[in-house]
Amino acid sequence: MGGDVRTPPAPGHVDLSMTRYVLEALAASGVQTGDPAFEKAVVFLARCQNFGSGWDGSFYFSPVVVDANKAGPQDESYRSYGTATADGVLSLQAIGRSPVDPRVRAAADWLVANHAVDAVPGFADTVDTKWTQGLWFYYAAASTSALAKLGLPHTPTLTPALLERQRPDGSWVNPEKQFKEDDPLIATALAVRALVAKMDSGQPMA
Repeated sequence: MGGDVRTPPAPGHVDLSMTRYVLEALAASGVQTGDPAFEKAVVFLARCQNFGSGWDGSFYFSPVVVDANKAGPQDESYRSYGTATADGVLSLQAIGRSPVDPRVRAAADWLVANHAVDAVPGFADTVDTKWTQGLWFYYAAASTSALAKLGLPHTPTLTPALLERQRPDGSWVNPEKQFKEDDPLIATALAVRALVAKMDSGQPMA
């Protein structure tokens, strides 16, 4: 993310969100499952997932930029949260992991169990609300897309929540400025993506 080109052992800024978008772009361009780029990505995705005995399968933002893990530390890892877990599911799908893959299922189950309509799930009560509110439209788009691609029903109350937030001119804006969702170009694009994913899944809009 900007700056000079880094080489190991100095990785620079590396996170799950940017990785997800690159993996989806590669998949959309025709890169096949098993490609070396995808195989390398498997290592990074595993490092971002709280998976295995005693863990719930959800994802956090970065194993490298520790301060960017917005939900804070947890035991010997970092606390997972909704946007990162949705990005993790989408990343695993992009590299060709099956819907029944244990890592995919664990993360998807976490999304279903922890879904919230009014905030991004996974944050402790003491965390500043700028995180839980500032990423709301990103969470709506990513989580709906992740679950729709798996054929899993998303909590139906999300659609009314989106429609209630739409402004008279048709746009959306997040009152929380932390992640620039106060820009209608960003919030509206994310809201539309969430609604389109809902429709593409064949689920009713209301």
